Amino acid sequence: MSHQIPSLAEMAAQVLSTSDGREKTRRSLEFSSQWFSQRTQGIIPELGQAKPPMQPARPDKPELLLPREVPKRRPGTPQGRIAILHAVAHIELNAVDLHWDIIARFRDVTMPIGFYDDWVKAASEESKHFNLMSDCLEELGSFYGAMPAHAGMWRAAEDTSDDLLARLAVVPMVLEARGLDVTPNIIEAFKRSKESKAVQALEVIYSEEVSHVAYGSKWFNFLCGRNNLDPKDIFHKLVRKYFKGALRPPFNEEKRADAGIPPDFYWPLTDDIEKPAFL
Repeated sequence: MSHQIPSLAEMAAQVLSTSDGREKTRRSLEFSSQWFSQRTQGIIPELGQAKPPMQPARPDKPELLLPREVPKRRPGTPQGRIAILHAVAHIELNAVDLHWDIIARFRDVTMPIGFYDDWVKAASEESKHFNLMSDCLEELGSFYGAMPAHAGMWRAAEDTSDDLLARLAVVPMVLEARGLDVTPNIIEAFKRSKESKAVQALEVIYSEEVSHVAYGSKWFNFLCGRNNLDPKDIFHKLVRKYFKGALRPPFNEEKRADAGIPPDFYWPLTDDIEKPAFL
């Protein structure tokens, strides 16, 4: 009897229901491989339906704190650099769940097959990123779960669980775009400390995150166009509604532009900070 491949939504729900980070990413990579092995043959696999959990399964560790309660991470010490790698690993694991969640949670919105291709690919890359960070931690005598982390990224998913446009605006176009702003300085700190394995891993993450932000921008603009909405106005409205606090410069304007997000999308959301003359 042939083995029945689950639908894409069922795959997503299985990843979201797996608590251990290494096992979650193993399943994520296996499912993305199954998806693309069919897509490269010109097959459109079954999308299906599945109810994703409101919160993904999580290991007992790390302990999850409020963002303001997480100790400051300083790259000038070995322990500080371990803390930074741990924080990146945590972000990447959240991103695996966020990308599978967008696939399953919004199946009621009719989207082109390319939407699913993009988020399966993003989930696959985030899985690889988590494993790269976990490998770096283990080489330095630590592991994912050894330090506290915060639950802020998933809170954004909960807040936007019934609005695909809001999810695209807040998760890839704000939270993931922030990674483009801060990662170059993190890479420089690890270069100064001659931690070449971490530098290589972080450079892979940095180069691939641009496309994940771009997927958000692409499908946000697609939905706005389909619904005759002004993308910039809607972006401002949704971010002000769902994102807690102002956006904070400095911004990586070059990489944000590569991802399809122009400056007049994010500078007006910095509130009282002095804005460039073009606004």
